[in-house]
Amino acid sequence: MKEYSFRQQAGALLLDAPRLLWALRGTGCWMRYGNRRDRLRFDPDQRGVACDWEFTRTLHLCDVFPAFGRKLLDAALRDFPIRLVETPEPAATTGAAPEVSFIVGHRGRERLPQLLGVLKSIAAQQGIRTECIVVEQDASPLVRDELPDWVRYVHDPIGDPDTPYSRSRAFNAGAAVARGRVLILHDNDLLVPERYAEHAWKWVGDGYEVVNLKRFIFYRSEGIHAGQSPLAGNVESVLENATGGGSLAIAREVFEALGRMDESFEGWGGEDVEFWQRARTRRVWNYGYLPLVHLWHSDQPGKTPAKKTPGMARLEQLSGIPPERRIESLLQKGGMR
Repeated sequence: MKEYSFRQQAGALLLDAPRLLWALRGTGCWMRYGNRRDRLRFDPDQRGVACDWEFTRTLHLCDVFPAFGRKLLDAALRDFPIRLVETPEPAATTGAAPEVSFIVGHRGRERLPQLLGVLKSIAAQQGIRTECIVVEQDASPLVRDELPDWVRYVHDPIGDPDTPYSRSRAFNAGAAVARGRVLILHDNDLLVPERYAEHAWKWVGDGYEVVNLKRFIFYRSEGIHAGQSPLAGNVESVLENATGGGSLAIAREVFEALGRMDESFEGWGGEDVEFWQRARTRRVWNYGYLPLVHLWHSDQPGKTPAKKTPGMARLEQLSGIPPERRIESLLQKGGMR
């Protein structure tokens, strides 16, 4: 963990801590907190916050004093609870076709505990019919028999076990079999509030085509005791402005019209930013107001150095091409004109 100087600690306590404590004074106020130099835009109807800059950053106060990250998470969970259950309520998964499809990509057994935790938060969804599709991208099915019966399983086989993981390919494989009108492209290490799918559905119903509901992602620290709830204990850092990363909701027909995810990305990084660039050509709701909780795991191979991975190099290459041209190219390659 990074060490901070006395001056940095004093500045955080004197300049940042009072602002956070003020933001914790009432329902919903926590989402309006940010760093001193953050440029935040507020939805006119007080329904969320948009970050007016391009890349992610963490909250400085919570980096210096993680206890404040815990206070912020507690306030967020009071407004938007995260529950973990084994099985969805029957009304959510039976009868008519699902309205919302969660698509979760996965590889290997190392992160199986995180995946199973995420599935428990998806099982707790309220107020909407949902399905969850887990796409395992591996040489052979390793986790299929570990998944709950209510989860739909897709095996995306690879010939060589050393082939880099393709997040884009996993999402495309899941979207190909999804039944929901709204897709949630979701990582296998993020817990979601119990009404996340319902809120995504609501905004698509209001005419938005791409919906980013994340205000903060709370990163759990490594030290979780056996049997302890993944929502208890310390918070290592708090991330804002994840935009297309981690979890993103999108109308299914718009996902297809954008050319789906770009499968030229392999390994870590870049594909979410590239897709977000194309998604912004549509009608986007980007006023985040929901908390997500990231479950700790060791860094995946090929993630560091983060700015110099093949995926980030591919992003830099494609970012010089207008998004509209990229969409047209992907539609031609996929035969989806």
